[in-house]
Amino acid sequence: MRAFRCRVCDSPLYFENSVCVSCGTSLGYSRAERDIVPVDASGRYVDAAGLVWHVCRNLNLSGCTWLARHPGGQCESCDLTRTRPRDSDLEGLANFRLAEQAKRHLLDELDTLGLPVVGKDADPDNGLCFDLLSSADEPVTTGHSNGVITIDLAEGDDVHRERVRDLLDEPYRTMLGHFRHEIGHYYEWQLVRGPELMSRCRDLFGDESADYQEAMERHYREGAPSGWQRTHLSTYATMHPFEDFAETWAHFLHICDTVESAGEYGLTPVNAGAFTHFRDLITGVWVPLSTALNMINRSMGRDDLYPFVIPLPVLDKLDFVASLSPRYPGDVTQQ
Repeated sequence: MRAFRCRVCDSPLYFENSVCVSCGTSLGYSRAERDIVPVDASGRYVDAAGLVWHVCRNLNLSGCTWLARHPGGQCESCDLTRTRPRDSDLEGLANFRLAEQAKRHLLDELDTLGLPVVGKDADPDNGLCFDLLSSADEPVTTGHSNGVITIDLAEGDDVHRERVRDLLDEPYRTMLGHFRHEIGHYYEWQLVRGPELMSRCRDLFGDESADYQEAMERHYREGAPSGWQRTHLSTYATMHPFEDFAETWAHFLHICDTVESAGEYGLTPVNAGAFTHFRDLITGVWVPLSTALNMINRSMGRDDLYPFVIPLPVLDKLDFVASLSPRYPGDVTQQ
């Protein structure tokens, strides 16, 4: 995440700020400028080209700070949400706010990496949308299918999420992590096409045509295979090649965002975009940085910030998924 500053008083800002706490200026996020900008008393911002932008109508509903093209309209991030909780579902709406915050963070990172974000309104067959569903009345399964990403909003509740994390013996579980994992399924569907890419992907992750239902039942019946730590990031990644890819994609985004944030706040002098191959960023920057961050967390009596190990086969997988983005356009078929 980049380090933002108020254009009026130059005070530091968080990505989620709708008001500068130092000078009181109302703010909005301009996706076109990729910056936080001041808005006037009527919620308008006029850009350098003379275009007028407006505060998103969902500011009070979901805390959305992104600017919309039309007065009373909603922004491009909110346009991607197809389904949300009903107004009477107060618990669902509280968690909906957290989910929308995570989604905006995700979309900003995708913009940084130059990855395409096209909604189903523009491309019904290959576009993207989000169903952010409350499980207050019926069970919700987080997942992806044909460009529709479904998120169980109960994951926004710390007690619920920690209980599930402990039940599944996971080292890490966050709302943002869910978004990053599920968008990995979407980008595998969209970007891994053609015989060469498909062949390379199968070499790394396995045959994606393996029966998913059978793989899931076997995973929850038998658990991860012995020695999984030598080839996978997590036990869940061992379930099926689709899940291995999505887990790897999520870590690609974890690493990119954390390294960028570290650079913006002076924790590392390295520019993440200076690397052609992602594996060089991992070995040269991420490993020492994550080790230091883990030690800082331990100094505060907290769990490790990044409780994962990256063996060589996983490094190859990370390099592959990263090379599907314009930021790291390595030769994915010859690595």
